[in-house]
Amino acid sequence: MGLKDLYHNRWFRLAFWSVLYIIWVIWLGNWWFLLGLGVLFDYHITRKVKWEFWKKEYKEGEKHNELLDWLDALIFALIFVTFVNIFFFQAFKIPSSSMERTLYTGDHLFVDKLTFGPKMPQTPLTVPFTHNVIGSRESYSTRLQCRYRRLKGFREVRRGDCVVFNFPNGDTILKKLPSVDYYALCRTSGKKFAISQYGPVVVRPDDKKDHYVKRCVAVAGDTLEVRDGMVYVNSQAQEVWPGIQYSYTVKTNGSSINLKTLEKIGLNLSEIHYSPSLPGYPEMALTADMVPQIEACSNVVSVEKNTDVYPPDYPDSYLLIFPFTENFRWTRDEFGPLWIPEKGATVSLTTDNLPLYERIIRDYEHHTLEVRDGSIFIDSVETDSYTFSQDYYFMMGDNRHNSLDSRYWGFVPENHIVGRPALIWLSTDGNKNFPKNIRWRRFFKIV
Repeated sequence: MGLKDLYHNRWFRLAFWSVLYIIWVIWLGNWWFLLGLGVLFDYHITRKVKWEFWKKEYKEGEKHNELLDWLDALIFALIFVTFVNIFFFQAFKIPSSSMERTLYTGDHLFVDKLTFGPKMPQTPLTVPFTHNVIGSRESYSTRLQCRYRRLKGFREVRRGDCVVFNFPNGDTILKKLPSVDYYALCRTSGKKFAISQYGPVVVRPDDKKDHYVKRCVAVAGDTLEVRDGMVYVNSQAQEVWPGIQYSYTVKTNGSSINLKTLEKIGLNLSEIHYSPSLPGYPEMALTADMVPQIEACSNVVSVEKNTDVYPPDYPDSYLLIFPFTENFRWTRDEFGPLWIPEKGATVSLTTDNLPLYERIIRDYEHHTLEVRDGSIFIDSVETDSYTFSQDYYFMMGDNRHNSLDSRYWGFVPENHIVGRPALIWLSTDGNKNFPKNIRWRRFFKIV
């Protein structure tokens, strides 16, 4: 008897799918789902219930209805893709250049959820194949909310991992300006102005915040510092990955560099601006390998790294650099030292260091927080310490001078981690027309 004949045996099919189902229930960790074995038994053996209620059963010789057959295929695909998206992989598109030259704007990725463990849906009432919007409206309902729960993964997030996560500040967005950090705009322009000009506001649950992708440069328990743009973790200089790039001032003898030369080197021409008054390029994003290639151009006079010292260069200000107080005197290139909160660890609280942790306490771990007459009250109890209930991470974009990352909005909670970019299955350049816009070399590139 061959495998095909064996699979046609209903008892074998029941045993096969039951074993897979039990393994899935063990991974899920919810024993109530074992009741589903009864459904499997009825589907394969007793057939008392028509589980595929949408599927027409044809009599012998009856002509098939193509519309119903397509509906059957569509419903199956809907169930299958939803299952895969929740537990295994999800499609994702890179929206910005914050990770160039590692991930390019226009890269279409499959995000691996197994490595760090998939999150169970917290907002299950969602229009299939959408994240948070459909057209101009929210594509989900918050009538049913589930507690945060992550299934077992293969490992924890490590330093150096590229990570897809829910944008921490994305819990509140402006309807007319959804891609802008609401809190940053309120700090710089005022809450009243932000809402009156770009409102109303929309409040989103954690799993419906926009997706971001950055590199994890520090994990829970680490101490991070940025000196002259270089990252140090626990006093050790961090590895400089090939895709890391910084902004440089490139001065020329009065003429611009040939565009074909810049394109051959690998520069994003849409982000390069030549200034005749310099003369040259005030902000050219270059990797370590690109710097000598630019220096070798015959009309280049000098190449100098743009390092931001306090006070922050425009458009930055202390209102945009975490933790948004002038006392710390940090910039994008001179940042820290900063300890990354760890689950179970206790930190002493003062009014001086409270700005580092207040969003964690109030918004990520859902306590009330007040400061009265110089004293700190958490859940109406005066305290001088706080114990963290989950791990946190510090994320930075590889395009270090063109990335809105943890330097601008702080820590990423563990419950915001979505997955790891695994495979680029399509990549298109928005600055070019078809077919030149297709980056063929990035097809099926493993990240």
